[in-house]
Amino acid sequence: MTRFHLHLISDSTGGTLNSVIKACLAQFEGVETEQHFWPLIRAPRQLQPVLEGIRLNPGIVFYTLVDEGLAKALEKHCQALGVPALSILQPVLAQMSETFHMTSRAEPGLQHQLNEEYFARMDAVDYALHHDDGQKSDRDLGAADVILAGVSRTSKTPTCIYLANRGVKAANVPYVPGVPFPEKVLQLKKPLFVALSASADRLIEIRRNRLQQLGEGRTTDYLDPARVEEEVIEARRFYNRMGWPVIDVTRRSVEETAAEILALLELHREAYATKQPKEKETA
Repeated sequence: MTRFHLHLISDSTGGTLNSVIKACLAQFEGVETEQHFWPLIRAPRQLQPVLEGIRLNPGIVFYTLVDEGLAKALEKHCQALGVPALSILQPVLAQMSETFHMTSRAEPGLQHQLNEEYFARMDAVDYALHHDDGQKSDRDLGAADVILAGVSRTSKTPTCIYLANRGVKAANVPYVPGVPFPEKVLQLKKPLFVALSASADRLIEIRRNRLQQLGEGRTTDYLDPARVEEEVIEARRFYNRMGWPVIDVTRRSVEETAAEILALLELHREAYATKQPKEKETA
């Protein structure tokens, strides 16, 4: 099988570039690539090793360089080698410049500045870590934007962490069969409650893998198909009784789940905001 070289060049951390390339590669089954990652390229001297790397391993070049001089030097080098080069940002920046009637600032890394938004994200991550799996369930949960509920292994924790990186304060409280859901949590009005569910087969598969990682090989009720199916049904009944939106994560990635939660959160915030004046007047 032919292996294709891909050069990913960024003047920042390269997160945007990696996400775009990963999303595109997912559409090509069976293609083998070797990716050469070149982050934080902001000066001509830093570009030189990159140009040499492209010469030694020719392949498609994808870049996010806002400095026009560096971009031109890269494109000239690639043209001489007969290697295709594509700017991921330029078409977007050009369209925005035309629409906004403004010239872009051409400053690398602006999205990673230590500003208020950055610290809000860090605060949200810290919040998610300290409110994971029912921790501190009676403290500060009212500050949450989202509270996720679900039986064991429904991806509550990774979803909370992903949301936190989007600046959303997310906590999760497990649904344990036969155990009443914390009443203090149910009394909260501000957070959006979202339930995560999955098929019994999927839960058993994930739980078995988790137990194997922990060196636990015994068969328990935790893996019994009938008990797990009963657990899922009981949890669903509870979610429906509470009127919470339920997201089936059986075949969903964390990113897809989080995207749906963000959409629900926007609607929830709008509804909550419209209720506030009426509640104050009543009070």
